[in-house]
Order: sequence, then C-alpha cells, then structure tokens
Amino acid sequence: MSNTSSDGIPQWGTYMREVYLSGKGPEPLGTVVFEEIEKKAIEKLKDQPGSFLYSGGSAGTWSTYTGNTIALNKFRIIPRMLVPCNNRDLRVTLFGVTYPSPLLLGPVGVQGTFTAEGEYAPAKAAAKLGVPFIMSSASTRSIEQVAQASGNGPRWYQLYWPRHEEVTFSLLKRAKDNGFTGLVVTLDTMSLGWRPHDLERSYLPFGHGVGTQVGSSDPVFMARLGRKPTDEIPEFPYDAVAKQKLLVGGDSAAKDAAQLGYAWLAEANFGFYRSWEDVKPLRDNWEGPLILKGIQHVEDAEKAIDIGVDGIVVSNHGGRQLDGAIPSIYALESIMKSEKVKAAQKSGKFTIMFDSGIRTGSDIIKAMALGAQAVLLGRPWVYGAAVAGQEGVEQVIKIILADLDVSLAQAGLKGVADVLGRADQILTKVDF
Repeated sequence: MSNTSSDGIPQWGTYMREVYLSGKGPEPLGTVVFEEIEKKAIEKLKDQPGSFLYSGGSAGTWSTYTGNTIALNKFRIIPRMLVPCNNRDLRVTLFGVTYPSPLLLGPVGVQGTFTAEGEYAPAKAAAKLGVPFIMSSASTRSIEQVAQASGNGPRWYQLYWPRHEEVTFSLLKRAKDNGFTGLVVTLDTMSLGWRPHDLERSYLPFGHGVGTQVGSSDPVFMARLGRKPTDEIPEFPYDAVAKQKLLVGGDSAAKDAAQLGYAWLAEANFGFYRSWEDVKPLRDNWEGPLILKGIQHVEDAEKAIDIGVDGIVVSNHGGRQLDGAIPSIYALESIMKSEKVKAAQKSGKFTIMFDSGIRTGSDIIKAMALGAQAVLLGRPWVYGAAVAGQEGVEQVIKIILADLDVSLAQAGLKGVADVLGRADQILTKVDF
C-alpha cells in the first residue's frame, strides 16, 4: 500500500479521493458496485459456458448463498458521533505477523478458466498491496509458479486433503519450500457439493485436466501413476464442450488429461472423509500456522482448540457445498458465545477468521464486531480478475478496503481494533 500517514498507517480511504479527482471514474472495472462487477464478469465469460457459474454458482437451490447475505444484512451498525477518528488504522496481527488490513484473498480454484493470467492475477495483485493470498489446491498453476508470481508477497496454502499421506507431505514440503507460511485445510469439500448448474452441463474442468496442476506438478503423486511431474499450463479460454468432443472422439491428449484429472480428483476430492484424529499428522508436519476452514458449529470450534490447531475460518464455502446450511455470520455469532473460544482467542493461541458473504466494508465491520480477526474475500476478486486480470483484482481490493475505511469513520470508529468483539456496543440485530 503506497499511501501511508506520517506514522506509517496505510491510508486505504485515499482511493475514494483518487477516483473523484481522476475525473474518469474507477478504472479498469468502471464501477465500485459488486453487483455491477458481477454482471461484467458474466458478460466477459458468456462465450465460455459454465465458467462463470463454477465460481458464481452454489449448491442446490442457492439458499445458503442467499442466506449469507440476508443474515449479514440483519446486523446493523450503530454509529457514534463526535469521535476523533482520523488516520484510521486497519492493520491486524495474525499469527505474529502484522498485515495492512484484515482482508485476505480466499482460495478459489480453476482461475485459469476465468482469465488467461490464472492464479498469477490474484497472486501479483495481493503481493502488490500487501494482502495475503491463499492459493487453492485446485489451481491451474503449480505451487512453484504461484510462489514466483507472488514474489515477496504474503501467501498461505489451502489444502484439499489427499488420501495418501505421502502425497500430503509432499504438498506441504513444496508449500513450505516456496514461502507459503500458513496452511488452510478445507474440511467441507471432501467431495463436491450438489451443484445443479454444473451437473446440467457435466461441467467439471478437472475431468479435462484443468485445475489439477498442483497434482500434475507433484513428484510423489505423479510417481504413484508411473509418470513424471509437469509444469504445463492449461490453454485459455477453456472450452469445456470442445474438450469433451475431443475426449469422446478418442483424442490421445484429451484422454491423457482426463485420466490424470480424475486421478487427482480421486486423490483429493472424491469422497474420502476424515476424522479429528487425522489432523495430528498435519500438525506434526507443518511448522507454521495450521488453520481449519469450514467450521460452523461451536463444538467443532472447541474441538479445534483441543487438538492444538492455531485457528479456524468460520465458513460455509460461500454456499457452494451444502444447500440449506446455517448462514456463516450466524455460525460466527454462535461460536463466539463460547467462553472456551473467547478465552483461547484472548490468550493469543487461537485465531478466528470468517468468510462467506463479504461484499462491503460494513460486512467486515460486522464480522469483526462479532469476533472475527480477519475475513477472506472470494467471488468479488474472482469477478475482478475475469474482467480485468491483475488490475481488476487490485481494484476490488482497493474498493472494499476504502469502503471499510470510510465506513469506520462514518460509524465513529478509530480502527479495526475498536471493532473486534464489541458487537454488543456496535451492532444491533433487526428482523425485516
């Protein structure tokens, strides 16, 4: 972040002033409204059937997706007046590292179906602005390629948990060797959710070898198949219909990609469910922060404390896995009523993060007031990438953090430290 105060505090709110003074509006996306960016992404991907909905779609009737935003809207901020809240401080410290804001780019797979830049776009954008980027196990680039694109930027690795321990340990070693400092283990995607929009098109990029690049570049996984690792990048745009025609027609390259893709799916995402006891080998083989993503029940949060993980992400996967699930913000509210969770958080031994439904600066205030120390952003940055690549992701980051900065001021809050865990003073809950 280039704009800072005299005492080194990042000034995210200057983005609003820059847009006004430019006389050109917000570039390159042309809007600061999430719904409008979403529409632009739909238009950009209209000639690639299935691509938009793979990120934008949700499980079943979409009730979990819509419930996330409805529930967030029921929490309302109570502003205070005549508070000297100049130079608002958005910085947070997570696992001993101070970041310029509470925002992280959450893991989203198959980026190479949305933009030619693939995972390079969010990795470079996040690094440029000092925001942690969480790389998905379902990436279309290898761990090493993403690390190179990220440079000195903060980065964590998201794990879809392989069946075989030796493959898991190989991925962890590669992540560690390439500067990924946090390990985010996704618990709610041991298998794919019920997604009618994908089923109707038989849309599964992995079946064409797209989004399997972490596996195809792994020496241990590939050795199990009697093959050598490769850093090959999928072509863009991804045409699922054309790929399927080649496969049905017996094209040797298409058959090879499909065999490899389904082998990786069988390894990481096709129905092998884990237990709490299985976390121990991860803890024993990862030296940095170990974070469990997908926690929605207070007893699971308390169990995570018992087994010695460093933090959790309260998340329902943006509604993509279970239709009719509890809104993520309600799950956070429930979990933060636990005295055990609050005590572990206060001690500094347990970090609470949140995702699913974050669209605005006010949403971040609400999540932090309820107890989240940071939030993960998903679909908005994906849409920014689809429309304008790295620059689109950069603009989305600037939009939401400028919105957060301005919203803090309007609420009479001096910074995010004034927000954390103060829901009883900052929020009210309405029913409309």
